[in-house]
Amino acid sequence: MSGSPVQGIRTVLHPVSDLAKAKAVYAALLGEAPQTDSSHYVGFEVGGQHIGLVPAGGPQDMTSPVAYWHVPDINAKVAELTAAGATVKEAAHDVGGGRLVAAVTDPDGNVLGLIQDR
Repeated sequence: MSGSPVQGIRTVLHPVSDLAKAKAVYAALLGEAPQTDSSHYVGFEVGGQHIGLVPAGGPQDMTSPVAYWHVPDINAKVAELTAAGATVKEAAHDVGGGRLVAAVTDPDGNVLGLIQDR
């Protein structure tokens, strides 16, 4: 099967109802303080993985954790996935720092996140 390759899952975002309480639990789990700590996002970098905490599911309205696949060309991957039967949930957009994110759902409604760093 051809198409644009993926670089693996390196980011998982978790919707949380209480950011302060969740931050304490994840800091205890991971054994370190977050690298990003704001009222709208807390992020940890551990062992090449990024774990993010998003209050109330953020603008994406996440209701469960979402794994983000890192890809070299987000628009090509979204086109590939939709051609294969996925549905766009969140169109590719810039979230700052040269990072693009998007999300699609598979035929069963599972969310697949995509990230491209430029």
